[in-house]
Amino acid sequence: MPKFAYKARRRSGEMVQDEIDAADRPAAVLKLQQTGLFPLMVEMARGAAVAARRERVARGGSTASLLPEALRRVLQRQRKPRLAELATYAQQLTNLLKAGMPLTLALNSMSHLGSKGIPADVSRQLKQDVMEGKSLSEAMSRQPRVFSDLFVNMVRAGEQSGAMVDVLERLAHHFERFSEVRQKLISAMIYPAVVCCVGVVIIFFFMTVMLPKFLVIFEGMKGVTLPASTRLLIGLSDLFKGYWWLFPAVGLVAVILYNRYKATEPGALAIDRLYMRAPVLGRVVRLTLFSQFARTLGTLLQNGVPVLTALRITEQVIGNRVIRAAIAGTREAVTDGKSLAQPLARSEVFPQLMIDLVRIGEETGDVAGALRNVAETYENELTIALRVMTNLIEPAMIILMAVGVGFLLFSVLSAMFQITANLGR
Repeated sequence: MPKFAYKARRRSGEMVQDEIDAADRPAAVLKLQQTGLFPLMVEMARGAAVAARRERVARGGSTASLLPEALRRVLQRQRKPRLAELATYAQQLTNLLKAGMPLTLALNSMSHLGSKGIPADVSRQLKQDVMEGKSLSEAMSRQPRVFSDLFVNMVRAGEQSGAMVDVLERLAHHFERFSEVRQKLISAMIYPAVVCCVGVVIIFFFMTVMLPKFLVIFEGMKGVTLPASTRLLIGLSDLFKGYWWLFPAVGLVAVILYNRYKATEPGALAIDRLYMRAPVLGRVVRLTLFSQFARTLGTLLQNGVPVLTALRITEQVIGNRVIRAAIAGTREAVTDGKSLAQPLARSEVFPQLMIDLVRIGEETGDVAGALRNVAETYENELTIALRVMTNLIEPAMIILMAVGVGFLLFSVLSAMFQITANLGR
C-alpha cells in the first residue's frame, strides 16, 4: 500500500507532519479526518511516487516506453477545453449549487457527471483543494490549462461578493455566446472551403487523367497549329504530370514562411491589421473582435472585477495584436486616472458607437451594462455580416469554377475545331 506524506492540524491548532498508508489520496484524507486531524497537504511520499511511476511504466507496455520522454509528455498532455465545454461545466456546477448542495458535495457530483472535455480528475482535485481549506478560485488557479484567468477572476469576484451562483451562471452564458459566435464563423466558411476543395480535385483530375487522352489525338495531327489556349493547357498538363510534387512543396514553404513571419511581433501586427482592413472579411473580423472585447470586459466588470484587472484579462483573451495594443494603452491611461472612454477614443481602433456608449455608461455609473449593449449590438451585426459574406462568396466561387471549367472546355474544343477545319481542306 502506498505511503502519503501529510501536514495537518489538530483541533488544538498544533501542526502535525508524518506519513500514512492508504490506497489513494482521497482515502488518506479520509483517514486523517477520521482521526480528528484537519489535512493541509497530502501527497504521495517521494519513494512511493517513484515506485508507482516505475510500475505504471512497466504496465504501460513496450510501445509507450519506446517513445521519447518529450513526445510522451506531449501525447499525455491534457488539451484545453472548448468554450462550449466550459459553458456546460459552469452550468452544471451552477445547477448543483442552486439545488442547495454544499460546494464540496457539488464538486464530488461533478466528478461523476462526466463533463465532456474536462476530466473527472479536475473536479476531484478541486474538491480535494477545497477540503484542504483553499477557496474555489485558488483551487482553479492551480489548473491553468483548464481554467483561464477570466474564469478564475470571475469566481474570485463571486466569492468576495457572496454571489457565486450568479457569477457561474453569467460565466456559462458568456462562454455560450462566445461559442455561438465561433460556430457562426466556422459554419460560414464550410461551404466555400468544400467548393474550393472540390474544384481543385476536379481540375487536378482533368489535367492528369482526362487531358492526356486528348493530347494523344493532338500529337497525331502533324502540321496543325494549335490555338494559344490549347498550348497553354498542354504546358500546364505537363507541369502537373512531371512536377506535381512542386505544388505541395511550394504550399508547405509558403505556410512555413507565413508562420515564421507571424511569429515575429511586427509580422503578427501587420497580419492582424491586414485581416481587419480586408474587404468583406475585414468587417466580419472587426465585428468579432469588438463584440469579444465588449462581452469579456463587460462580464468581468459586472461581476466586480477591478477595472485594471479586467482590462489585463481582456487583453489576454483577445488574440488580435492591434486590439491588444489598444487595450494595453487604455490600461496604462486608466492607471494614470483617466476614464475608460478617453483612451479607447485615442487608440483610433474602436468604433465611435462603442466609445459613445462607454462614455454614457461612465456618466450613469453602468459601464458593464453599456458594454453588454455594445456586445449584443455587434453580435447582431456580425450575424448579418456573415450572411452577407456567405451570399457574396457563393456566387464568386461559382463564377470562378465556371471560368476554370470554361477555359478547359474552350481550349479542348477550339483545338478540335482547328483539327476538323484542317481535315476538311
